[in-house]
Amino acid sequence: MRMTSLFSQTLRQAPAEAEMAGHQLLLRAGFIRQLGAGIFSYLTLARRSMNKIERIMREEIEAIGGQELTMPVVQPAELWQKTGRWYKIGAELGRLKDRSGREMVLAMTHEEVVAELASKEVRSYRQLPLLLYHIQTKWRDDPRPRAGLIRAREFTMLDSYSLDIDEAGLEVHYQAHNAAYFRIFQRCGLPVIAVEGDVGMMGGSLAHEFMYLNSGGEDTLMICDACGHTANRQIARIVKPPAAADAPQPTRAVATPGATTIAALADMLEIPAAKTAKAVFLVATTGAREGPSERFVFAVVRGDMQINETKLAIAIGADELRPATDTEIWATGAVPGYASPIGLEGTLVVVDEAVPTSPNLVAGANQEGFHLMNVNYGRDFQADVVADITLAQDGDLCPKCQSALHSERGVEVGNIFRLGTHFSRALRSTFLDRAGTVKPIVMGSYGIGSGRLLACVAEEHHDPAGLAWPVSVAPFHVSLVSLSGAEAQAEAAFDAMIKAGIEVLFDDRQESAGVKFNDADLIGLPVRVTLSQRSLRQGGAELKRRSAGEGQVVPLEQVVGSVLQEIGALQAELGARFPVIPPLQA
Repeated sequence: MRMTSLFSQTLRQAPAEAEMAGHQLLLRAGFIRQLGAGIFSYLTLARRSMNKIERIMREEIEAIGGQELTMPVVQPAELWQKTGRWYKIGAELGRLKDRSGREMVLAMTHEEVVAELASKEVRSYRQLPLLLYHIQTKWRDDPRPRAGLIRAREFTMLDSYSLDIDEAGLEVHYQAHNAAYFRIFQRCGLPVIAVEGDVGMMGGSLAHEFMYLNSGGEDTLMICDACGHTANRQIARIVKPPAAADAPQPTRAVATPGATTIAALADMLEIPAAKTAKAVFLVATTGAREGPSERFVFAVVRGDMQINETKLAIAIGADELRPATDTEIWATGAVPGYASPIGLEGTLVVVDEAVPTSPNLVAGANQEGFHLMNVNYGRDFQADVVADITLAQDGDLCPKCQSALHSERGVEVGNIFRLGTHFSRALRSTFLDRAGTVKPIVMGSYGIGSGRLLACVAEEHHDPAGLAWPVSVAPFHVSLVSLSGAEAQAEAAFDAMIKAGIEVLFDDRQESAGVKFNDADLIGLPVRVTLSQRSLRQGGAELKRRSAGEGQVVPLEQVVGSVLQEIGALQAELGARFPVIPPLQA
């Protein structure tokens, strides 16, 4: 392609709202343009890279048995109502009505459609297992779109769905996707790790997330270097230090004026934070079919720990949690800053599993300026729910080997879920087993965001001058730069490369050498070939890798062969960069 025909322009400066370096460079290099909040157009360069990413996806999923189809973006709400997600998912789900007044959904995922298709197409165990996939547009009305394609509202995903007769078959598909996903990321030049994740709105028994470690990521991961255990902080478990054994002491009130935080309380009473009970007030929303309902939640953890709202929501089956207002807290009989679960009514009390085994804690007295000493679970108060609701922190102990955990930030670029039979039961997706018994199909769901993957590759592969694409996903392999006095030779080289099947972007613009070189570095194609009066005097064309400091001059008749050799070498180097695919850890 000639740059004089390319439908995009490079920018000297990125828009001020662009946060991450990769996003800034995708904008400046003319790959994408923003239409609205979280909504982007993919221009020619981006589309070519996306096509390559999606071809890699297709090859790897079909290698494990995938069959491609295309499912609708607009879906009848009835399917989502049957599975319950219509009621559980809030404003992120795009809802609309067609001209006949029927409720419809803009798909953020396609489990319902797959289950509905299977209910019509699958009759016998002889038709299973199956693996179906598509690459399709999604809509998720994220309230805080950011970082360009990494957190967009409209996006494209590879979704695959496994259909099996039992959990053993699901496990085979689950592990096959783990390997296929690592191969996809490796071929795209992106290092990732797999971590245990929250099943969230998908449900099921287990999920893993594929994370690209990056300081700009929104997810926090807990990692154990000793044994390799990893988990998203949302669901990460830890070994909790046991409290010192102590006989229960009589409860007594103590004046603690102004001690409305754990730090202030521990300071005033000269006790460790682990001897206090931390109270957090929240309001839980559940999406009942008859309409959302709210319930006041009083959550308690030991003072040396933090509340994990994801774990708390899972423990009580809440769809959403929000902080309670002071008015709502007073209405329960509790006092903000001095609250205790003792004597509360009409409140869902949830305590962390460490609280019942921690004797003689200091808790609020539900009286302004006072706390209670020696509060003991079981004697002084009971909970409706006892569960692990603490947030993992740096230095906490690994649940596998009890070594210290540390945290890192990451971007989720893929996920896999063991769904089980929830969707198939709701939509009557069944089969007859060998004995003629009707059984629900066992499902798995697996996804990679192709636009997000493109953005992460850009984030991983750049330098101060611009992008530096891996050869596997670069929009073109070669940037051919024509300078004054060598136009005819550049035209001839362009024609020769095209005939040889080389993907080449030919800068035939009437621009200065500085502009052309800057744009070549900004766009970041793997190989640059420059034809100039200087290169001709030196014996031919200058050939240079984007990642190399210096180039070499090759004779004109050897340009095509040298370029093909460089492309082959880059592909071999990419394949050698990554280690053996690690097994999943649950």
